[in-house]
Parts: sequence; structure tokens; C-alpha cells
Amino acid sequence: MLSGTAKIAIGAVLLLIGSALILGTGLQQFQIPGVVAGVAALVMAAGTLLLGTSEAGQPV
Repeated sequence: MLSGTAKIAIGAVLLLIGSALILGTGLQQFQIPGVVAGVAALVMAAGTLLLGTSEAGQPV
């Protein structure tokens, strides 16, 4: 089981990677395939899940 600090760090990195992929290609007006956008969205969701469950107690 990961510690709270590790979950925060990994979650933040995943959110940064997913956001950079989606926003970076959008700002350059470069279309990305649907599969890549889907993977980026899943990476962002995983990062959010890790951040949300990083503290003790029941997650909302």
C-alpha cells in the first residue's frame, strides 16, 4: 500500500502528464487520435483518484 505522500506525488505527476498532453495539443491546434485522448483522460482520472484517496479516512 502506498503512503499518503507517495499517492500525492504520483497523482500530481499523472495529472500533469494527462493535462499537458490534452492541453498542449489543443493549444497547438494539432488533432490527437481518440485513443490517445482517451488514455490521457484515464491518466488524469487515475491521478485524481490517487489524490482523493491520499488522506486517511473514507474518500468522498
